[in-house]
Amino acid sequence: MSDTNTIRIATRGSALALAQARMVFDQCRKAFPGLSFEIKILKTTGDKLQTQGVKPGQSLPKGLFTKELEVALVRNRADLAVHSLKDLPTELPDGLALGAITKREDSREVLLYRGPSDPRGFEPGLTIAQLPAGLTVATSSPRRKAQLLRLRPDWNIIEIRGNVPTRLDKLAIDPKIDATVLAHAGLLRLDFAVGEDGLLRGDVVPNGTCATVIETSEMLPCVGQGAVGIEIRENDGRIARLCQRLNHFNTQVCAEAERAFLNGMGGGCQSPVAAHAEVRHEKIEMRGLSFGDGTQYSEATVTGELNESQALGQALANEVKAKL
Repeated sequence: MSDTNTIRIATRGSALALAQARMVFDQCRKAFPGLSFEIKILKTTGDKLQTQGVKPGQSLPKGLFTKELEVALVRNRADLAVHSLKDLPTELPDGLALGAITKREDSREVLLYRGPSDPRGFEPGLTIAQLPAGLTVATSSPRRKAQLLRLRPDWNIIEIRGNVPTRLDKLAIDPKIDATVLAHAGLLRLDFAVGEDGLLRGDVVPNGTCATVIETSEMLPCVGQGAVGIEIRENDGRIARLCQRLNHFNTQVCAEAERAFLNGMGGGCQSPVAAHAEVRHEKIEMRGLSFGDGTQYSEATVTGELNESQALGQALANEVKAKL
């Protein structure tokens, strides 16, 4: 790695995407102090459509948040692209490859709701089961909606859009919203923290916002949630060698298993499908579920060897589909 040419890191311009790109930038600088790195910010089609507004009930395909970054790679305007792994389609364009997956952040979800200082609020520290009947929860995720309604069929689910601060503001001021659900990993990377007192802390958090971490036994996350994927050109050996230093093996095999499951289910972010894999006792343990067309429910758990991650994901998909 003696080449001194600047290595260009492509990313979206959202606050979370920039935080993740800076994390990769810092890891690169630490691992290769003799090389020069820079961050290139690109606006994706998905970002533009979100800014213009999305119709209620409409979800944006994963690829709309990655296309422009991938074009920059193919045209040699960038050397690696940093993605939230959950946004990266399971099938990549020809000539591109997943060069590394960094160590996973907490993959659990967080339930956010107004606190007792608000006349419409509740005590901190409450779980999904403990909150009262008839709540209106805002989420744009079919996966979250399906799992919430399975746990609390008495709740009402409505759409919500925007970045994390925007959603927190909507929760605080919109009388139609009682709660929302966000990824813990995204909150942590934006320097928010769930306090032991059950309150969310951070620079732009509305006062009294309550936060309860939801265990994966209660709600499974999106495939790849909490992991960052680094996409590169397939034939770029120099960048591939760099990525070897950024890759986290346990996260890699778990993410590969989850993505193989998603691919086996034939689903994407439009589908109410979820999975979570962990390495325990030198084995991959993974649970997955699907709500089929929205009227069915099926889940299964599998265990396998570390070198069988993709086969394990496919096996889990087969089990879940067989039960639908």
